[in-house]
Amino acid sequence: MQSKQVEVRSSVKRNAITLTFVGLVGIILGLVLFLSSSVLFAPALCAFALGIIATVLGVSKQMEPEVSITLSPDGLSYHHRRGSLFIEWENVQRFDIPKSLDGLETIELPFIGIRLKKINPVLDVIPGRLATGLLTEQRPLLMSAVTLDENLEVLEDYLNSEFTPLLVNGERYRGVLAMYGHRSEMLNRNLGYHQYIPFDCLDREPREFLTLLRDYLQEVRESA
Repeated sequence: MQSKQVEVRSSVKRNAITLTFVGLVGIILGLVLFLSSSVLFAPALCAFALGIIATVLGVSKQMEPEVSITLSPDGLSYHHRRGSLFIEWENVQRFDIPKSLDGLETIELPFIGIRLKKINPVLDVIPGRLATGLLTEQRPLLMSAVTLDENLEVLEDYLNSEFTPLLVNGERYRGVLAMYGHRSEMLNRNLGYHQYIPFDCLDREPREFLTLLRDYLQEVRESA
């Protein structure tokens, strides 16, 4: 029996329309107050500024994809506003919540980590725009990895190699794909995973999502 496709809807889009509407109301209110009296300049400026912020946040939320993750018999698809990334089940070694150090305390990072058997299949299909966006969004992960290593020379070596071509499993990558490959390999060495899905892309608790992943993968393997 073939497993059914499962769609996970991102929590990021929640209240997007409401936030945009409130922002537009704030902008209009600010303009009305500003034109009404110079005495109301301060509250007008405040309403206008808050309206701009709310509108930008609301529009940004609406730009996010309705479905953030799709599970199919072939693999997992991660949908981002810059594109989609497909990971085959046969290339997944394990997944869990990555951990880092905060002083002497071990803390869980707000991501679902996916460790791959090979990075090549991902580099072969990831859109350049998505790779560029993830490189920017994963900067906190990079700092967490450095914190775990506690060796600035490792960070220096990584930063020096980030812009060089990447040769992995006999294949050579250049440009943004090489940068993303270097980043993925570095995060895997330090945090234990190549790919990271933020918690705010989920529609349930992270532990529940991990259970869903494991149950779905087991079902796929049993039906193969």
